[in-house]
Amino acid sequence: MRITYLFDPLCGWCYGAGPALERLAALEDVTVELAPTGLFAGPAARSMDAGFAAYAWQNDQRIARLTGQPFTEIYRSQVLGATGSLFDSAPATLGIVATGIEAPGREIEILKRLQHARYEEGRDIADRAVVADLLAEAVLTDAAQRVRSPDEELLSAYQRRIDAARADMRRFGVDGVPALVLDDGAGRRLLRGNVLFGHFDLVVAQVRAA
Repeated sequence: MRITYLFDPLCGWCYGAGPALERLAALEDVTVELAPTGLFAGPAARSMDAGFAAYAWQNDQRIARLTGQPFTEIYRSQVLGATGSLFDSAPATLGIVATGIEAPGREIEILKRLQHARYEEGRDIADRAVVADLLAEAVLTDAAQRVRSPDEELLSAYQRRIDAARADMRRFGVDGVPALVLDDGAGRRLLRGNVLFGHFDLVVAQVRAA
């Protein structure tokens, strides 16, 4: 089974789904491929203001209650409290795509590291310099350099992956993330992301049934 995981690195629900995603990727007969959608990237980015910060924090608390994933006060003060900063997932997405060029097997690890940096450490992964530093800390030196100074290969790969993810969203009528597209070799089917917030055995059962 190949699973295409539609997500955005600034999506709180995608962060909440992280533990289930890791467990799915660890199954012997399952391959998980990350498909960044660019949902909050570039033209879809917005400035952080008090109203949006309050809305995000309220939503984050719902995710925390449902999943147990932590959203810290330092995240609230340093990220959500940074009025005028950009809510833009392009830098973090570039980091994941750059990782895919240098070390494809580490993409899920780096997504988790980026999410941890934002929601637990209060580091702003909407800043390319922060993303590059995180990649360097993970000993992904070439990927870090690409993010600091994006080259044509990285930018082309970034656009290709977002285009492919958005094509899947259109094909399957997906209007939000996370979501899963399952491919068992006989065809591709959509599995809504809310399954990732239930008991893991039920997640596996639904993947198998699909």
